[in-house]
Amino acid sequence: MREISYAEAIREALTEEMRRDDSIVFLGEDIGVYGGAFGVSKGMYAEFGGERVRNTPISETAIVGCGVGAAMVGLRPVVEIMFSDFLAVAMDQVVNQAAKARYQFGGQFKVPLVIRTPSGSGTGAAEQHSQSLEAWFVHTPGIKVIAPSTPADAKGLLKTAIRDDNPVLFLEQKLLYRVKGEVPDGDYTIPFGKAACRREGRDITLITYGRMVARCLEAADSVKAEGIEAEVLDLRSLAPMDKDAIVSSAKKCGRVLIVHEACLTGGVGAEIAAIVADSEAFFHLDAPIRRCCGSDSPVPYNRTLEESIVPGIPLIADAIRSLCR
Repeated sequence: MREISYAEAIREALTEEMRRDDSIVFLGEDIGVYGGAFGVSKGMYAEFGGERVRNTPISETAIVGCGVGAAMVGLRPVVEIMFSDFLAVAMDQVVNQAAKARYQFGGQFKVPLVIRTPSGSGTGAAEQHSQSLEAWFVHTPGIKVIAPSTPADAKGLLKTAIRDDNPVLFLEQKLLYRVKGEVPDGDYTIPFGKAACRREGRDITLITYGRMVARCLEAADSVKAEGIEAEVLDLRSLAPMDKDAIVSSAKKCGRVLIVHEACLTGGVGAEIAAIVADSEAFFHLDAPIRRCCGSDSPVPYNRTLEESIVPGIPLIADAIRSLCR
């Protein structure tokens, strides 16, 4: 297989789908000649022109609102929000319009809308450009939430999102854009709601997603010499979530550590913990369910402070050791 970056994989998915289906349009700030804030759409304007790759005004309300309307009348829009933090400006369009339109109209309308947006910290972009807000949207019925961790998954899941007849929020952690990985040739999709086991283990299962997958794998490797075999489960899809894989892995290993970059309180990790606690896996646990998550703090601008509020490899490794003692 070829080895390409996460950003290139997303661009490939978008480009291939737009060649396949003329109803797909791409909307966002600076996505045209400039190629997007993170360079994801470079070259797309030259191929598809300004009618299908449309630069928009600096108005997230207008961008998402236009996408909702276009989806309801037959197009398949992909909109890019420059930073996921800016979804707060378009919250009504996302949670009250996109997520509810099909339900409101008894299925008479479909809303095949994809909202792509860079998420998370690590670039020194400070508190209004570095948040991980996935729990806001996982809490909203009617919208699917996807957080791929590898280039191959980014491409396959984005193709699935574009072909879906319902709104999908597609979260791309900024530090993953330059990460390279093997990506299959040809057309392929990855179904929503199916987690991927990135590392088999027997002593503890680490449940995670996005950029924390790589850190969990490194942490698991670091404790292997101590006789601890950690399993790493990459959710990939947060809504729908692969509850069967979560329960199966928890039953198998008997210990659960949930790792995510977002704030601890009210995060997706709390829902994962509830899934385990409400299932038969609870009776197989040898230790309490534990979360290793971001601090309940705005994201600092200072790089050292910024890194200190998200789980690092040593912190994850220490949490593994603590649960396995």
